[in-house]
Amino acid sequence: MTTIKLENVAYTYGDTQVLKHINYTFEDNKFYTILGPSGCGKTTILKLIGGFIEPNSGEVRFDDKVVNKIPANHRKVNTVFQDYALFPHLNVLENIVFGLKIKKTSKKEMDKKLDEVLRLTNLEEFKNRNIGDLSGGQRQRVAIARAVINEPDILLLDEPLSALDYNLRVDMQYELKEMQKRLGIIFIFVTHDQEEALGLSDEIIVMDRGNIVQTGSPKDIYDEPLNRYVADFIGESNIVRGTMIRDRVVSIYGRSYDCIDGGIKPNTSVDVMIRPEDIYFGEHNKGKLNVTVDSVLFKGVHYEICCLDEDGYEWVMHSTKNASLGSKISLNFAKEDIHIMIPGEDEENFIERLESFQGEDE
Repeated sequence: MTTIKLENVAYTYGDTQVLKHINYTFEDNKFYTILGPSGCGKTTILKLIGGFIEPNSGEVRFDDKVVNKIPANHRKVNTVFQDYALFPHLNVLENIVFGLKIKKTSKKEMDKKLDEVLRLTNLEEFKNRNIGDLSGGQRQRVAIARAVINEPDILLLDEPLSALDYNLRVDMQYELKEMQKRLGIIFIFVTHDQEEALGLSDEIIVMDRGNIVQTGSPKDIYDEPLNRYVADFIGESNIVRGTMIRDRVVSIYGRSYDCIDGGIKPNTSVDVMIRPEDIYFGEHNKGKLNVTVDSVLFKGVHYEICCLDEDGYEWVMHSTKNASLGSKISLNFAKEDIHIMIPGEDEENFIERLESFQGEDE
């Protein structure tokens, strides 16, 4: 059973502190996703685990053994890079067995492992193809096959799906998840794509500016974000400033709403989050919040309806029912769908940073 421990790990590049005293344990047979914007330090964690760099302070441990100074080629770790790093002059089979040849593996053992990994990655019929004749998804499977044939305890994946089109990316997400289950090893996947993180992971690690902000299952991260940063980075959110009146009662724009959160000092300023899919609408003056429909977009599985309340704040709702542009309606939501968060950094600074990060690659 393999575990990876990062104990008070820090890393500085030039004058920039990329990682700030990270503590985290990766457990065996789990799919982890490190999620965050460009420059947050997620790829640096992969490089530290892979042995490509050493921490400036702290320890990287494999099964309680400190590996800070053990080079990459002496760790049971393989990496699938964003550009796959395949050898264009070698065919599929030659790319896959390259590492085994370097290790001088016997032909009998090599053939056995090759048969297994070709079945695992569904590449049997492509083994004699040239790399240039493969699709993006096929090349990605070759890169994974080349990594797993060496029987690593840990597979690192550095945004390997970013170059694929949407449909192929979705297909590969399913394949990666199934592959991890069959291999039973640690997968650590780096991305800035929230959909990939939610769909693939057993555990998500959300990072910002060299810090781990929140960790947990996809459901925990999505349903119970600790702060505005996590809430806005994971999915769409309606977030407004409110005041905690008392346990299980919050005030928004002077109107009180029942919620399920408690343990916060009365009259504390809080951020209030409601997900768009948790809002439904009905007749005007017959709900919790009167609004005017400002825009409607058809998204296929739902309508995205943007509304303005009486204070001019925009509310976004996802509904299978359409609403007429300019109509006056009332919004409703359950008390269980009101999530209370303690505000952190300056709001304007946060929004400016988040918008600048969205869609960027690390």
